[in-house]
Amino acid sequence: MNLSDLLDLGFREVPNLISGAWRTDGEALEVRQKFTGEPVARTYAATPADADEAIHAATAQLQAGILPGHVRHGILYRAAAWLREHRQTIGRIIAQESGKELAQSISEAERTAHTLELSAEYGRALVGEMVPMDASPGFENATAMTMRVPIGLVCAITPFNSPLNLVAHKVGPALAAGNAVIVKPSELTPTPAAILAKALLQAGLPVDLLHVLNGRGDTVGQYLLEHAAFDMYSFTGSAKVGLHIKRTVGLRKVALELGNNSATIVASDANIAQAADACARQAFSNSGQVCISVQRIYVHEDIADTFIDQLVTVTKSLKSGNPEDDSVNVGPVINEAAAQRALELIDSATSAGAQLATGGELNGNCISPTVLIEPNRDHPVVSEEAFAPIVSVMRYTNLDELIHDINDGMYGLQTGIFTSSIETAFKAVHGLRMGGVIVNGTSRYRADVMPYGGIKASGSGREGPKYAVEEMTETKLVIFNLQESPFDTGLKTASTTHQSSKKGS
Repeated sequence: MNLSDLLDLGFREVPNLISGAWRTDGEALEVRQKFTGEPVARTYAATPADADEAIHAATAQLQAGILPGHVRHGILYRAAAWLREHRQTIGRIIAQESGKELAQSISEAERTAHTLELSAEYGRALVGEMVPMDASPGFENATAMTMRVPIGLVCAITPFNSPLNLVAHKVGPALAAGNAVIVKPSELTPTPAAILAKALLQAGLPVDLLHVLNGRGDTVGQYLLEHAAFDMYSFTGSAKVGLHIKRTVGLRKVALELGNNSATIVASDANIAQAADACARQAFSNSGQVCISVQRIYVHEDIADTFIDQLVTVTKSLKSGNPEDDSVNVGPVINEAAAQRALELIDSATSAGAQLATGGELNGNCISPTVLIEPNRDHPVVSEEAFAPIVSVMRYTNLDELIHDINDGMYGLQTGIFTSSIETAFKAVHGLRMGGVIVNGTSRYRADVMPYGGIKASGSGREGPKYAVEEMTETKLVIFNLQESPFDTGLKTASTTHQSSKKGS
């Protein structure tokens, strides 16, 4: 199979990739366009034998030696250039399989190229440091340094909502750091991961450093979790699955990018028009199926009515429908089950007293952008992750009390605050227990260069190429001991002390 096959906008075969060969050994899984329901691809569930073969090949490649840094750098840059060249077609494939709006999907392809380039640069800049051993009495005859070395074999398990760039955020840093990777993408969106893998192989990556195994999480995913060969797991998905992964893999290293019920605060001195427009667009882009999508908005009571009017006006201007239509702002959710869950959340919240300001209508798997006013704050639409085009708006009076309430939740990924007061901004920055606080921006804010991740049920570790490269390496200490110390300090060296104690024993 060549790359042109994977770029077919008609119908695609997406087998497993093992040592550069495409395999169709397992159960066929149909992939549908998320708005029309039309089949657009077929993938194949990897078997345990497929997984064993990929793991054996990757392990053998690592044992043969680490690819030089300048070679890794060149491979990532060449793959990035190819992705950028074909971003329009790749973007349309992302829109087909994930339901993400076309403009956002094309942007994802462009961002992926940038992610690979960042990975290449940070991988090439990996350095250790000198350790001042003579700062400790008795170690004057030692010279020490640290080295950053690859962690080994990485298992990357990725979601449907950003099926290319979130794969690149794991694969790029892993390869840049000198590791081998086995990817298990979402079975709902398999083509982008295959495209990325094939682009990297075409750019010169040795075939045994990257394998792609398709299938469901409870089958091939579980098999990979239970396999002893992996040195690290990198996962993006729900908190429930993240907890299962930690319990399964034991003491091995895990990086988890999990969920959130993202809050954005609009203070009384905020630019209301700016905040309302940003909140609406960042609540409903990708149908709210992003862990940092704006899910709950806390607006100061002094400006609440004006803000809500403007938020609803912007929301009503957004068009939902087929994500391949250039004019569509909000595509479908990933499947019928997700659509039904979202409707149930809306119905339950309104039954419990929330006001439905707009939205709540179903068209296929598209839910019109929905604004709920003053839902019960203990309701799941507020306290849990909706992962749908639903935003809740609630009034607040006291910022200190609000910060306490936000911190009291189970998640801690990102929160935004709109304010013109530096004092208010710093109160939020210092008070909120979050992985990130965005001033004059919403919770949905991510540049590929930044450290991205959360605390509590939102996960552990940080993504962003610089930080992921560090996560995917280990520190090795190297010490050179001189035979005799060149300095007469009047202190016994560590080696002399040790020998003396042995003689007296």
